[in-house]
Amino acid sequence: MANTQLSAVNDTAAIGELTLESGKELKDVDIAYQRIGAANAPAIFVCHALTGNHYTLNSEMGEGWWAGLLGNGQYIDLEKYQVITSNVLGGCDGSTGPLSVNPVTGSPYGAEFPLITIRDMVQAQKKLLDVLGLGRLEAVIGGSLGGMQVLEWGLMYPDFMERLIPIAVTPLLSDYAIGFNAAGRTAILSDPLWNNGQYGKESTPRKGLGIARMIGMLTYRSGALFNHRFQRKQTENWETIHENAAFSVESYLQYQANKLADRFDANSYLTLLKAMDTHDIGRERGGVVAASQSYKAQMLCVGFTGDLLYPSDLMEQFVKDVQAANKRAKYLEVSTMFGHDGFLTEFDKWGNLLKEFMRETIKT
Repeated sequence: MANTQLSAVNDTAAIGELTLESGKELKDVDIAYQRIGAANAPAIFVCHALTGNHYTLNSEMGEGWWAGLLGNGQYIDLEKYQVITSNVLGGCDGSTGPLSVNPVTGSPYGAEFPLITIRDMVQAQKKLLDVLGLGRLEAVIGGSLGGMQVLEWGLMYPDFMERLIPIAVTPLLSDYAIGFNAAGRTAILSDPLWNNGQYGKESTPRKGLGIARMIGMLTYRSGALFNHRFQRKQTENWETIHENAAFSVESYLQYQANKLADRFDANSYLTLLKAMDTHDIGRERGGVVAASQSYKAQMLCVGFTGDLLYPSDLMEQFVKDVQAANKRAKYLEVSTMFGHDGFLTEFDKWGNLLKEFMRETIKT
């Protein structure tokens, strides 16, 4: 019998208290989520990236950030699966984070929001699924920060899912990537409106957050793509040397900076950057290789050529380490000019392989 189609459910679930890795306790934690697809069908949990949210398919603003990958008849077919996505703990789209009111003080957390880790995010997600009554997942999938969560899901709850699909990620965050995070943090903390994180709605550190976004954008896509797209095109302001953008690439980066500053919270951005810095599957597990050999689920690991932050060769080596104990792991490398942002684009290059993986059973 065909599965009944679910209307998109955008809601917030109360998951209660949450004890963080640091030992600190968050009270009255809420997690915002989207649930869509075929009712009572196998469930896929999607984990979003740094500035993403739970609107995977659609939102009031339009298409979601993975609308090209999932939908009716798409690579992840919503006529066959139900998909749940949550806004991460520490985010700013409805889940408990720096913008939330601290129930102890009655004021927003702001910069007082505690340090969280990827493992804290996954623990909150598991509590959400418990509230929703889901006892098992067909798959957990996500890219970048989302890929970090996927890797932790497979180690924290190894029997909870059949498949893991970590995309555009490595088993730990490199010093190179941490360095870019540090530059972004410095930009925000140097903004005159930062005010130790206690800024108001009308006086946010927009410039600092915008600069952090510009730094990020330069790492998300390859130099080849930037050069091909902009080709040193100049604007009408090309003779100026101060405020205005003289080249098209400058205008593009400023546009992206303003776009993020309009919708994202600086404290949340800092919180999530710090969480990314903690990413290391081998931490307190005997190292990366030992942790890699503890996975039980079938795995499809996807890397992208030209990814500065999460080099594909490191993902390939990770898969080899996994295969030493779990023969149900495979590696896919996607050739693209988009670099790290390949997981958000060019679905025609890798979507069908994802679709095949969801159908097959890899035997040892």
